[in-house]
Amino acid sequence: MYRPVLRVPDFPTLERQVLRFWEENRIFDKLREQTANGSPWSFLDGPITANNPMGVHHAWGRSLKDMYQRYHAMNGHALRYQNGFDCQGLWVEVEVEKSLGLQTKRDIRHFGIEKFVRTCKERVLTYAARQTEQSIRLGYWCDWDDPKLLLALRDALADGDRVVTAKLPSGRTETARASEIIRKLGSPEYGGSYFTFSDENNYTIWAFLKKCHNQGFIYRGHDVMPWCGRCGTGLSQMEVAEGRRITTHMS
Repeated sequence: MYRPVLRVPDFPTLERQVLRFWEENRIFDKLREQTANGSPWSFLDGPITANNPMGVHHAWGRSLKDMYQRYHAMNGHALRYQNGFDCQGLWVEVEVEKSLGLQTKRDIRHFGIEKFVRTCKERVLTYAARQTEQSIRLGYWCDWDDPKLLLALRDALADGDRVVTAKLPSGRTETARASEIIRKLGSPEYGGSYFTFSDENNYTIWAFLKKCHNQGFIYRGHDVMPWCGRCGTGLSQMEVAEGRRITTHMS
């Protein structure tokens, strides 16, 4: 006899049951063990900006990313399963300015550049933890950092950059100042999500730019581009489009 099926299933409850089954039975770990010797399939996760909770459009995109990786894992490929967080840009800075009541670049200088950058990192860690929780809730399989660790690093950074002991996704335990651990998040020895404010990311970009400069690919010149007079910087297409809003047509 088949077990009775609810006419109106409670989907959130069913989803949590599946997530609990995966965790209790180490399904993701077993998949990685099963495909460890397979030919590698490289997937680079275009990083989500860690600046607010995820939106529906993020959930849709993340579901597609998860589907691609699951498909290639089912074909026996070994994958890295590394999520990414975009930590740098005007979006994070503007939200921090709002929270601090800052209006101009002069206000930021009076507040202190170092303090401002640290506050931006605290915001990134806050929403990286939140988005990690949301992604896990979606069923997205990745080598996730523990959200509680990200929040603990945030609090330690805000509390004078005190020393913390961190249990990292790779299984390694590290005791150091919060800033020293934060700057190496996502590195091969740490595992977990990569963060674009990490030393590894920035040094790689600088090395690439140096090679471009040495080969004559970088030059000084003039071009037409969107410019923010208040922020004193060029604007990306996404930042220009950020001003869109839903309105009610007068008709």
